[in-house]
Amino acid sequence: MATRISVNARSVQLLRIFVSGIFLVAGFNHLLQVEKTAQRIEKANFKGIAHLFGDPQWLVILSGMVMLSAGFLFLMGYKTKWAALILIGVLIPITLTIQVGQITTLGPLFKNIAILGGLLFFVLNDTRKSVNPDEYEP
Repeated sequence: MATRISVNARSVQLLRIFVSGIFLVAGFNHLLQVEKTAQRIEKANFKGIAHLFGDPQWLVILSGMVMLSAGFLFLMGYKTKWAALILIGVLIPITLTIQVGQITTLGPLFKNIAILGGLLFFVLNDTRKSVNPDEYEP
């Protein structure tokens, strides 16, 4: 039996807005700095993960477009659960390729883990407006 908790609707909205920001910024960076981002992949300890999916430059462009589009949908609260799942699908291979295995990037690794937690909140909970707009009942 699930325990019901009350969550302020505004906090759910703010969480969605704040989490979407990282994907919008990263998506723009991927598209504006394709070569530089592809070089980061080539320098990563687990670059082989990226190579399983294809050419790093095309992956940078594709991931940039996906982060921008899904990040915008997530920001707007449209199809939030699906947008979160898509963003998780982009976040995991990026995290495994770039952050895992690099002791100097533990901060970014745990930042990505925290972002994953934020996205999972929206996957696991129905965040549509409840009857009382000041409270959210999962």
